[in-house]
Amino acid sequence: METIEILRDDRGLVTLTLNRPHRKNAIDSVMWEELRTTLREISANPQDRALVITGADGAFCSGQDLGDSSGRPPYFAMKQVADVAISLHRMAKPVIAKVDGIAAGAGLNLALGCDLIVASDRSRFSEIFVRRGLTIDFGGSWLLPRLIGLHRAKQLALLGDVISAAEAAELGLVNRVVPVDELDAAVEDWAARLVAGPPIALGSAKELLNQSFDMTFEQALDAEGLAQAVNFGTADTREAISAFLDKREPRFEGR
Repeated sequence: METIEILRDDRGLVTLTLNRPHRKNAIDSVMWEELRTTLREISANPQDRALVITGADGAFCSGQDLGDSSGRPPYFAMKQVADVAISLHRMAKPVIAKVDGIAAGAGLNLALGCDLIVASDRSRFSEIFVRRGLTIDFGGSWLLPRLIGLHRAKQLALLGDVISAAEAAELGLVNRVVPVDELDAAVEDWAARLVAGPPIALGSAKELLNQSFDMTFEQALDAEGLAQAVNFGTADTREAISAFLDKREPRFEGR
C-alpha cells in the first residue's frame, strides 16, 4: 500500500491509518482505490472484528487532494468515491473514527461514515466543499441530516465553516471529545469492548440502525424479529446465556 497502513492484532482489531502526512492525509486517486480494496477485504475477513480509521502525524484527513493529477474524468472519479462510501456503510463490523487535527470535506464525511467518532480536543471539522466551489459529497448529504438534523446540516454545508471539537460535540457530530493525550486510551477502551462483543449481533444491530430511516415501525419490528431469530440460532447467543447463568464473562467466536 502506498497511501495507507494496516495493522492487525490478535484480538481481531484492524487499524487503518491514512498515510499521506505531507498533504494532511488528503485522498488522491491511489488512496481511493486502496481504501476501496482494503475495506472490502476487511468486510470479507471473518477474523477482522472491528476497525479503527485514523490519520498519520496529527491530522485525520483534509479531504480530496485537489492537486491530484491522475486526469480521471469526474464521473469515473465520483464512482470510485461512491464505492468507498458504500463499502464503509455496508460493513457489518463496528468502525471507530479516531480523529486528531483536521477532518475536512471528504475527510469529515469519512469520519461520519464510521459508527463512532472519538476526537481529540484539538480536532477541527469542516464541510469545506462550498469554499472550493464544490458540492458536498462522499455521502455527506445523506449522513449529515440524519446525524444532526436538516437545518444544522445546511448550516455546515452552505457556510463551510471550520468548527472546533467542542462545537462538533455540541452539534452531535461526534460521540466523544477527549484531551489529545487521552485519545489513544479512549479509542482503545471502546475498540476492546467491540472486538470482545458478539460479531453477528453487532453486525445485525448496525444494519437495523442504518436501515431505520427507510422503514416503517412495523417493518423495523419485522426486521428485529428476523435478526433475533438468527441470533438465537448462534453459538454466541448460547454462550452469552450460559455465561450469564454462570456469572462469568462470555467468549464470543462469531458463529
